[in-house]
Amino acid sequence: MSEESLNNEEQKTTGKSDLSHKLAVIGWSLFLIWIGLAFLMEVNPVFGLLGVGIITLGMQVARKNYNLKLEGFWVVIGLLFVIGSLWNLFQPQVPLMPILMVVAGILLFLYAVRGKRQDKE
Repeated sequence: MSEESLNNEEQKTTGKSDLSHKLAVIGWSLFLIWIGLAFLMEVNPVFGLLGVGIITLGMQVARKNYNLKLEGFWVVIGLLFVIGSLWNLFQPQVPLMPILMVVAGILLFLYAVRGKRQDKE
């Protein structure tokens, strides 16, 4: 690669890093604003957690729209906030924790099986 190509790649990497940092700051600021407003307005905790989940997932959508790598950890956390708050809102007869345990077990199993298949290739 030429020196000019390396400089272009470095600028792209720096630009993405700056954008990623800016999105993280925006996400945390939205989180703090939402939590502050939820406390001031004495919002039901279920809706407070739902807002946190939506903000968390929204930031990952923004990362995807700007061609940045999704952060799987934050996608899972956002989904857990949304699922947990909706579960509490509708109060179904089935408890949430056993369902999450079964889903986690299935996902771990699929990860292990898929990983072995990739090792053979």
